[in-house]
Amino acid sequence: MSCKLTSVAARLYLLQHDRAFPTSILFITFVVKYAQHVLHRYHKLHIFGKLFIWLLVFFYLCLGTFIIVVTPARIFQFLYDKARLLASTRFGWLALGCAIVFASFPPLIGHTTLITLSGFAYGMSGFYIGAAGSVIGSALAFIILRFLFSEKLHVWSGQNEKWQALEAVVRAKGLPLIILIRISPFPPWVYSNSLFASIRAVNLWQFIIATLFVFPKVLLHTFIGSKIAVLSDGKQREHMDSRTKVLNGLLVGGGLVIAIFTSWMVYSLVQRHIRHLDGLPTSVDELAAEAIENYDEEAPLLSPTSPRTS
Repeated sequence: MSCKLTSVAARLYLLQHDRAFPTSILFITFVVKYAQHVLHRYHKLHIFGKLFIWLLVFFYLCLGTFIIVVTPARIFQFLYDKARLLASTRFGWLALGCAIVFASFPPLIGHTTLITLSGFAYGMSGFYIGAAGSVIGSALAFIILRFLFSEKLHVWSGQNEKWQALEAVVRAKGLPLIILIRISPFPPWVYSNSLFASIRAVNLWQFIIATLFVFPKVLLHTFIGSKIAVLSDGKQREHMDSRTKVLNGLLVGGGLVIAIFTSWMVYSLVQRHIRHLDGLPTSVDELAAEAIENYDEEAPLLSPTSPRTS
């Protein structure tokens, strides 16, 4: 009897760990993917690009030393004062919105930082700036890239097997899959705009609708920025008791944890969904998933080695 119970317990243990194993693997894959992407981009840089990276590292080391010497409280107070100045400027919201639009075009970066800055300067009202700038910027990037490189897209799609698989999957599953890929952390914002502009099966209206599902992320980063602003102002901190300060700090930390967790969860969901699609051969699913994973190499509007058209 005891042997049977031991056997059953062992099976339950293995079953539980078999279920947990894919989740842990996906989380590790998610973390490793970021590291591999950074390292891969570094190796592809020219010698001057690598030199720039090391100068940037040196700059951040100096910046860290500066923060320690000057103290974070004084620095954040300075940033808060400048943010208040931006918010009091007549067209400050327009300048910030335009910056978000420009950050939607490759190779620019900083979309999430600008969204957080919207919350830092304008509080929760900054959500409207971030949301409008995100939709307008991504739509303009989609239209301009699609218009300028339509011939290149046609040539590329006929030569690349992975890209044909990705277009077949998107065409078969339509808007739900487009939304899922859009809210995934891979590809990042500016790369995602280029990726969808590269997929001929994606229409502008589908892309805009999918972009609307990014609004919860915009709202979350706006919230984080607004709470950081509250903690940055010395006058507001003076009127806070210890419990309120701790609560605001926990809200900022909790917001960051939620952002990381949801990014990992959506990424794992996208990978599972694409690799287990009904009605399509497994080989097509795998090729499509690889095209998503290697977006910076496969996409014709991103890859430096993609074919040129005359």
